[in-house]
Amino acid sequence: MHQPYYESILLIERLHRHFLEVLKVELDRLGYQDINNVQSLILYNIGEDEMTVGELTARGYYLGSNVSYNVKKMVENGYLGQERSPHDRRSVRVRLSDKGLELRGKIKAMFERQIGALDAAGFKTEEFDRCNEIMHRLERFWSAALEYTPFPSTAPASASATLEPTRTAPPV
Repeated sequence: MHQPYYESILLIERLHRHFLEVLKVELDRLGYQDINNVQSLILYNIGEDEMTVGELTARGYYLGSNVSYNVKKMVENGYLGQERSPHDRRSVRVRLSDKGLELRGKIKAMFERQIGALDAAGFKTEEFDRCNEIMHRLERFWSAALEYTPFPSTAPASASATLEPTRTAPPV
């Protein structure tokens, strides 16, 4: 179990980096030089919503430590609009500008092309469903470790598979 577990950890990180590189190539192809791949992924995840910077992290849309810097750069480059909350002047809410919505549409088109290519390559929805189920279970396992609770016991797989994921990805 040691080697497959460790290999999974490395593969998760490597897949994320590869996806960010694919996103960077797409941005370059489209001629976007004023936004990076991480920022464009944040932008995509904001979508039609309006939220605070803290909500970006809480919803799992951004995991880095410099989210404020990235939001600031996207505001400066016209991808996000921001305004102070009328209820809490310390809180700043962000939303996509027209420029941001345009880029989000292009990223969505990239996802659609990728989904078509995955279908053509023989990937099945059920395979992704199973993969996502496993990753959600691993997320809950690691979350339990962060909460200083004992690791889950050897409960039957069917019992743990019925648990709801802690968060869901936004629709593509």
